[in-house]
Parts: sequence; C-alpha cells; structure tokens
Amino acid sequence: MMHIEKLEDQLAKELARWKGRASLFLEIEDRIIEFNSNEVFQSASLIKLPILFEALRQLEVGILQPDRLISVREEDKVGDTGVLQAMNTKQISVHDLLTLMIIVSDNSATNLVIDLLGMERINSTISTIGMKKTVLKRRMLDFKSIRDGNDNLTTSADIVLCLKEAAEGQWLTKPSSHRFNALLLQQQFKEKLPAYMNQSLLSIGNKTGELYGIEHDCAVITYGDRRAYAAVLIDGLEDNETGKSMIRQVGKLINSYISGIPTVKTTD
Repeated sequence: MMHIEKLEDQLAKELARWKGRASLFLEIEDRIIEFNSNEVFQSASLIKLPILFEALRQLEVGILQPDRLISVREEDKVGDTGVLQAMNTKQISVHDLLTLMIIVSDNSATNLVIDLLGMERINSTISTIGMKKTVLKRRMLDFKSIRDGNDNLTTSADIVLCLKEAAEGQWLTKPSSHRFNALLLQQQFKEKLPAYMNQSLLSIGNKTGELYGIEHDCAVITYGDRRAYAAVLIDGLEDNETGKSMIRQVGKLINSYISGIPTVKTTD
C-alpha cells in the first residue's frame, strides 16, 4: 500500500504540472495533506454545501417543513445548471428544492433556498461551524454583484471542514447528517474527482463547482471503514477542461491510496 508521504509527493507534483492556481485539502484517517488550503477562491457552486447545512438545521428545529410548497415564478428561473428553469411547475417542495440544488446543482432552486433561509442566517451558520474564510454575498448567476465586488468565497480547508462537520460534527442530528451525505451520493456530475475512482469499491459523495476559468470538486470517499475528505479548487485556467483533467488525476491518486488498488492509466 502507498505510504502517505508518497501520496503527498505525488499530489504536489500533480498540482505543480498544470497551469492555474490550485488549492488542495485532503484528510485521510486523521492525516492531512494540504497545499494553499487557506487561499481564498470564488466558491462557485461549492457554496451550496453550507446552504444545505443551514437548510437541514432549519428543518431540524421546525423553521422549515420538508413538504412545504414554495411558489416558482418565471422570474425565479435562471440559466446554466439545473432543470427547474425548464420545468412547468408552479410550486415545489422544500425537500425537492434541496435535492435539485445538490444533485444537479440547480441554480434556480438554490436562489429560492437562499431567499427561504435568509442570507444572514446562512452566513451565521458558516461562521458557527468554523468556516473562517467562507461567505455568501450573492445569489447564483448574479454577475452584477460580482462586478460590484460582492462574490461568494471559500477555501479548500473550509469546504473539507463543512463536509466533516456534516458527517461527524455536533451541529446536525444523525438523520440530517445522513440526508446531507445521501444527497452527495446522488450527485449527477461525476466527471472530476470520481472519474477515475473505482466506483464499484468506493462510496463517493461529491459536489462540483465551476465558472469560466474555475474548476472545483470536493468529496467524501469511503472504502470499508476508511474515509477521506477532499477538496480541490482551481482558478486562473486558460480552459476549463485543463482543470477537470487536473482534478481527475488527483482523484486517481486518492483512489490508489485509499483502496490500495491502482487505477488504469489515462491520457490526461
């Protein structure tokens, strides 16, 4: 089996051979590998993880009910990822909004959830669980806010913290923790970290994020009683496919370490 020091060396070489600014935080069985893990990046859709965290907390205390129906107006529908923009539905449940927000990264659903929860409450929970450099300042696809200097920000260390707190922390009940993980496992976008992982052996729950020149992915990866938390954030890319390739290679190395089974060679 690969030693953790060899994995760290291989990851360092992998991150260095690509163009773009890269950040990694990886925790495997209390061993941590990190590169630029506290550098701040545009969060893209990774901000949906702490939004989900706060939504589950509000469901626990009864502020929200999963079957509550939320009105969907035409002006609520925004583009890019997701399916709500193409649906003819006039109402949708809180449960289904959260599902769409995570498994297909639905931006319209996310904006409805932000409005429902309150941006201030989301940021309060972000602070409470210890995500020191993460902030929600805008709704999805609000490019005017970005131009005005109000953007959603995070770090790879903060993202892993969110994943770990959701799975093992004190802030969510076990049913909520299970719901958080179950949504990640139902993720439809598997073309980055999980792409070269042995998905017949490993359980991989992930959440991607991307904007022009930006590629992110994070995951909770389990193999038997072994568990890893990983987050890779990249920006400054000349083309997004380069970032996807880089993240796939990181996933391939993690796969070999955690399972002890090498993946097949690839052309990335």
